Amino acid sequence: MSTLTLVRHGQASFLEDNYDRLSPLGEQQARLLADFWINQGTRLDRVFYGPCERQIRTGEIIADRFRAAGREWPEPVTDPEFDEFPAELLFRRFMPRLMAKHPHLAASVAEFQTSPDERARQRAFDRVLREVTQRWLSGEAAAPDIPTWQDFCARIERAVDRVKAACPKSGHAVVFTSGGPTAAASRLALGLSYEATLELTWSPKNGSFTDFLFTTGRFSLHSFNNTPHLDDPALITYR
Repeated sequence: MSTLTLVRHGQASFLEDNYDRLSPLGEQQARLLADFWINQGTRLDRVFYGPCERQIRTGEIIADRFRAAGREWPEPVTDPEFDEFPAELLFRRFMPRLMAKHPHLAASVAEFQTSPDERARQRAFDRVLREVTQRWLSGEAAAPDIPTWQDFCARIERAVDRVKAACPKSGHAVVFTSGGPTAAASRLALGLSYEATLELTWSPKNGSFTDFLFTTGRFSLHSFNNTPHLDDPALITYR
């Protein structure tokens, strides 16, 4: 059996101008994962990065730790299909119409924009994100030029197939990506509905890893949302 590991990037810079940049805590989460793998003697045969800064930087930090420890790090391949689903595009295109139609959604947006409490703003953002993506899944937030949730899942399936084809027999491939692709890959292993897959998207912690085992005709979830390297509750984040 070969192994495919999907890593969710470290914490990004929520509420800052450049969300895509890792926060200091996100960088620490990546370093701790690197040290855990090094101590475990983990060997990687193929490495893939999604295209986002937060995905690539997570991989780069781990690569630096591996090399500093004298461990081999394969030449990474950036695969744009391991990008996250287009949340920013959905907000930009559909929020005005959805807020006009759904007053409670407008209220959550107002709370996010005006609350002086950072935790309240994050909770409001999470509510908005969940509802907009659910309406995207249902087809209420749709446009001919914007991929559907089903299209996104098909994109991840193609990307996973490429990684499986590139991984040597009994090898270990790792992909640095995000929560949405992790959920979509889990759908392939578990036969989840699109609705259940979207709900699973919110579960992966920053810096967590999910393992799949595969061989010809078989793709199985081995472990999900692992964080043995984050042993302090203060290190656990979701945004």
